[in-house]
Amino acid sequence: MIFSPLEQFEIRTLITINNSSTISLSNYVLYLILVLVIIGSYYTIISEGDIKSTRWGLSILAIYDTVLNMVRSQVGPRGEDYFPFIFSLFNFILIANLISMIPYSFAISAQIVGIIALSLTLWLGLTILGLNAHGWNFFSLFVPTGTPLALVPVLVLIETLSYSSKALSLGLRLSANIMAGHLLMLILGSLILGLMGSSLIGLILGVIPMAGVIAIVILEFAIGMIQAYVFCILFSGYLKDAIYLH
Repeated sequence: MIFSPLEQFEIRTLITINNSSTISLSNYVLYLILVLVIIGSYYTIISEGDIKSTRWGLSILAIYDTVLNMVRSQVGPRGEDYFPFIFSLFNFILIANLISMIPYSFAISAQIVGIIALSLTLWLGLTILGLNAHGWNFFSLFVPTGTPLALVPVLVLIETLSYSSKALSLGLRLSANIMAGHLLMLILGSLILGLMGSSLIGLILGVIPMAGVIAIVILEFAIGMIQAYVFCILFSGYLKDAIYLH
């Protein structure tokens, strides 16, 4: 029995080893392992050679080509060096979002702490990359070209806040969209269940809003795919700033 719409996002301990909470398997870790196993089998299919003969293989090639074109358009030729990482990142978020749409599953991409930790790690990696590539010139990123000298302190503060917000914006955007979609489906589904269980007339009238809920479920599948693409295209834009500065 679920007493709160947010209860579906709670992290629960499934297995505890030696009665110690420090060594345990939670639903978050379980689904994280499941996503990684699927990605591993995913890459195994790619490494086997000819994958064009199946629909699954063609879909993999379509995703590969889409992400590659995105990296080339956002970052340029130098971005191809980082394509394997961005491709893996895209697949991780995509598979996590799709698995979360299975009934009674767990949405790891809706966990704010986990996703913000991921986006913070990516942000730190981009900062280290920029410092390693440009040294102290990296801080010229905080001073827009052609800025009057009198406005430099104010703009540096604004650009610093803008740059620092990237550490949170990536994760918050993804987590908020996935959580909002799941909450909407749960609330509408619960209302329809109550309506259809109230009376015979309610059972008949409940068919109409049920069609709307089915449409929302289909839309959430599309949103899960789009959010994976949006996450990676924003990361590619941040990567471009770290490589080329301006």
